[in-house]
Amino acid sequence: MTTDHLEERVILVDTSDRQIGTAEKLAAHRQGQLHRAFSIFILNSQGQLLLQKRAKHKYHSGGLWTNTCCSHPRPEETLSNATHRRLQEEMGMTCDLQELFSFIYRAELDHDLIEYEFDHVFIGYSDRHPIINPNEVEDWQWIELEKLQKDIQVYPENYTYWLRDCCDRFIKQIQMFSGIATN
Repeated sequence: MTTDHLEERVILVDTSDRQIGTAEKLAAHRQGQLHRAFSIFILNSQGQLLLQKRAKHKYHSGGLWTNTCCSHPRPEETLSNATHRRLQEEMGMTCDLQELFSFIYRAELDHDLIEYEFDHVFIGYSDRHPIINPNEVEDWQWIELEKLQKDIQVYPENYTYWLRDCCDRFIKQIQMFSGIATN
């Protein structure tokens, strides 16, 4: 069970990821305030990425495909604790996670919301199938990275803004650090 987004608070940060305050989650998205976030990418032993399709009723980007899990750490919660908590809450999974890189993005989304995030990107490895939380996730699939890149180019409207923005960066990072091929 997840906490309602109206009660959740996010950590406001500056462009160096230093905490400058907190805000109610929906208000931060309405006002376009820079806040800390994370994105998790789970790969299997064949180098495929686990995608989730966001539940249609989500407060933004409902029904779109995205990386394995995304969210925000709560005030006073470490990124490590937050990533493991949300991976379990959304996908019913646990695995070791390692931060790969971080980036800032800003996007105008549906419902007049603005996503302005300092996003920490984590990677994990698992061959287990998720046990999805239907309040968060509508569907899931494993996909080859090259196929994902091509599909994002052809059908960008099927994917969340943040996945479209960081997919190529993610693939370059894992190729640099692990030698995984995309074909």
